Amino acid sequence: MRRDQVPQDDANLMEGRSREVCYAVDEKGNYVQAHSTGWEPKNAALLQAWEQINEEAEKARLDVQEGRVSPLAFFMAKFMFDLKLLSEYTDIPKRKIKMHLDPLHFKKLDEATLAKYAYAFDITADDLANWPAKPVSTRFPGSER
Repeated sequence: MRRDQVPQDDANLMEGRSREVCYAVDEKGNYVQAHSTGWEPKNAALLQAWEQINEEAEKARLDVQEGRVSPLAFFMAKFMFDLKLLSEYTDIPKRKIKMHLDPLHFKKLDEATLAKYAYAFDITADDLANWPAKPVSTRFPGSER
């Protein structure tokens, strides 16, 4: 594709904060780097992915409110963490994280463990310990559509 044909279909999924490098042909026939804000098929796929993540986070939020799981489940869904990834970020073994997904075990966590989880989720330990008392958005880029 020519440099002037590089797609610029910014669907505001990332509010203009994201561009990717594509390779295009310039006027002399040489391959050059060109920036793209996105293209429609990719934007549609990203929107579907964010919608699925939102649905999973909302389900986890309801499970937390009903007392089936601890707030860790919501934040894991919201930030797309699985057990392995959260374990790597926090240095907490996967089997312990599984235990901490139980609301009864979660309530007994010490400050140091809460701080590790909070750091991984970029929130305060107090917000994590007292969630869902404080509202947290379950929405992601592109979800307002």
